Amino acid sequence: MRRQAIEKWTGLLLILAVGAIHLVTAPDQFNDATYKGLLFLANAAGVAVAAIGIWRSQQWGWLLGLAISAATAAGYVLSRTVGLPGLPADPNILEPLGIAAVGCELVFLAVAGLVILRKPAAPKFERQRQEARAA
Repeated sequence: MRRQAIEKWTGLLLILAVGAIHLVTAPDQFNDATYKGLLFLANAAGVAVAAIGIWRSQQWGWLLGLAISAATAAGYVLSRTVGLPGLPADPNILEPLGIAAVGCELVFLAVAGLVILRKPAAPKFERQRQEARAA
């Protein structure tokens, strides 16, 4: 039970950090392209929804957070290498908030992967029944 609580709080803190970074930096992104600013705001909104799901221990919250984190990390790499539609590649590869966001996204991906792939524990009464059969 403790492990699940640690995973839940770690996932919540990581995904909320991703959303906060994108929300804070969204106004500057509108200077590059309107769609980029809107994507940053959509990221923050999606993160809020994912966080609700994670808080409620729902698998869909973890899956949504995983999709947002993977897409956002890929977007960061694309924006720094080949550029985004209508924008050249951003030369500021080591921008501190960008690196922080990608770091949070990658760690979230690992935590979410563990949570999603873990086999659910059998209910207490089911374990007791199995132990009684084995005895």
